Amino acid sequence: MDKQSKIALYSIGAIILFMIIAEIVKPKAISWRDSYNSQDKIPLGCYVLFNELETFTDNDIITNTKDFYSSSKDLDSTKKSTTVFINKNISFYGEEADAILNYVNHGNTVFISTSSFYGKIADTLNIETQKVHGNIIKKETEQEFTNPSLKENKTVFKDVIENSYFTSVDTLNTTVLGTVYNEDFDTKEINFIKVGFGEHDGAFLIHTNPFAFTNYHLLNTNENYAATVLSYLPKQQVIWDDYYKSGRRVIESPLRYILSQPALKWSFYLALTTLFIFVLFKSKRTQRIVPVIEPLKNTTVEFTKTIGGLYFQNNEYTNIIDKKITFFLENIRTQYYLNTTNLNSDFIEKLALKSAKSLADVKALIDLIKYCKQKTDHTENDLIVLNTKFEEFLNNED
Repeated sequence: MDKQSKIALYSIGAIILFMIIAEIVKPKAISWRDSYNSQDKIPLGCYVLFNELETFTDNDIITNTKDFYSSSKDLDSTKKSTTVFINKNISFYGEEADAILNYVNHGNTVFISTSSFYGKIADTLNIETQKVHGNIIKKETEQEFTNPSLKENKTVFKDVIENSYFTSVDTLNTTVLGTVYNEDFDTKEINFIKVGFGEHDGAFLIHTNPFAFTNYHLLNTNENYAATVLSYLPKQQVIWDDYYKSGRRVIESPLRYILSQPALKWSFYLALTTLFIFVLFKSKRTQRIVPVIEPLKNTTVEFTKTIGGLYFQNNEYTNIIDKKITFFLENIRTQYYLNTTNLNSDFIEKLALKSAKSLADVKALIDLIKYCKQKTDHTENDLIVLNTKFEEFLNNED
């Protein structure tokens, strides 16, 4: 690599490094997007709640990053658990809804906190929700619990909240746990219910204020309300849903599939590392590779066989016999270093001695060769007899 190339390479590297440092140290604006993701520390993320959930269970929190239909196959059916869904909008259809209903039917619990709940499960439980449409409103809203012993846990949310409540519930199977004050109608509306489901004490706990569980409210003196809501969860294994989220983390790179597969991901990293090492060593001056020149191959035998095949197809037995004799004598010259110009008695004795054949057999073979050379018109039988004798001689040299 010459001097100018090195200067250009180092300059590009320095510019890239400067851009990376500038991007890292640049102050980032606060994001108010709906997230509810366990790893997001933005105001509407659930980082604080996720790290405090361990106080509501004796087991480690399980994080689910797949759809419920797929993840339910890995659950231990012998142990009861509670799955927590928190998001602004939640709906389940088809196989997902059936998997959740079956999960609760076996005695498990599902906690859902959402401003808008619809789909097959909502239809099955005969519940409907309604919310004030529009962006997050900065308007006080008072929320409390129906249990008299929890009156002191009544909370006034001053901002970053949406009024949402149930407009229809199944009164036979539903227990009202909390309400929200509707200032427009000067009434208290239901916003927290428990719906029993199945024959094994399974239940749905459904709440209509997911904002109460965000980092913003948990760090602004409203943590008692969220803690009271979660106190209704059974003391058992908690499964946190990180799939049905507005802020679900998705790799947007074109390499998304490769990076999502462990084997492909490590192969990709290994390829990049190998390429880097190759470029590093290749950048140094190296000796020019001396090309390897392969010697020309002796294709006499292959050529003879090809020509023989063509002659055989055209019934040119005389030509084939001539080529067979030439090929045989070439073998004699190559293997035994004998001159085949004169096929006399001296040649026969030397060939018999070197090949360890009987003198009579060698003499008969040489006489057959002389006979075929003198004959001008040959038959297929002549070719067969001659070829058989050649093969017996060559294949039994040992």
